[in-house]
Amino acid sequence: MGRMRGKFITPHIFEARDFPLTPTLSPGGEGVVPIASSQAQRHLWTMDQSYTLSGMHCGNCVERITAALKPFADEVRVTLNPPRATLIKPKVSATPEALVAALSKAGAYTLTPAASPTLVEADEAETSTLDVYYPLLVIIGLIALASLAGISQGPGSALGLWMTNVMAGFFLVFGGFKLLNLGGFAGAYATYDLLAKRWPGYGYVYPFLELALGFAYLFRVTPTFTHMATVALMGFSSLGVIEALRHKRRLQCACLGTVLKLPMSTITLVEDLTMVAMAGLMLLTGGHN
Repeated sequence: MGRMRGKFITPHIFEARDFPLTPTLSPGGEGVVPIASSQAQRHLWTMDQSYTLSGMHCGNCVERITAALKPFADEVRVTLNPPRATLIKPKVSATPEALVAALSKAGAYTLTPAASPTLVEADEAETSTLDVYYPLLVIIGLIALASLAGISQGPGSALGLWMTNVMAGFFLVFGGFKLLNLGGFAGAYATYDLLAKRWPGYGYVYPFLELALGFAYLFRVTPTFTHMATVALMGFSSLGVIEALRHKRRLQCACLGTVLKLPMSTITLVEDLTMVAMAGLMLLTGGHN
């Protein structure tokens, strides 16, 4: 790795032989700079460090890389799309050479420094939950209101008709959003869904399952089977969300694909379990036939 005029070294894919000195990211993120002062080193290592990863293919890769980097920071965030690892409050031991050595044991992965060190962004910290989930709440609210149309004239109970319309709207809209970036959704879904982590192809199939359920509710096709399929699909999906929340993993929620950047939270779980509850209620009570 050649030296530039001055103290910075041009960044490239890190390899262990590139670090005869103890390096760290420079404050401006332009490259790597040896630090002689332990006091200065401790100051710089209080910044979060962000790296672009290569060699990742599925949710299992995310888990392996997270486990490999976990000893080097208070918290490690690894995402498949985009392929990035962020070390929150990294330890002094989190030198690039140490990270490379740890990753080499996890698999054929490489890392390069991101364009700039990832600090805990002020706008993210100051953004309220309502602001973050406002687009999702608007979409769900419009679906709920539109589902009131015609329920007073249709056969069966008004509640059953409304829930059927809500389920149709939910699956058609949410499934449609996922199709806008099918590959992006599949990558994001593989970071937490139990089946997609093991078989990435499931992420490409899942939106079509939602769309099939949406049309089944819209045209009232075999209601009993549709309710059972909804309970199974959404119930299983919620298991991955529960696991992610239990381990306090910071992931992108893929409920609306990758068009809207929503964080994984209990709202994601409530969304899944609400669909399970509505389908289960209609299944137990006869629902709308």
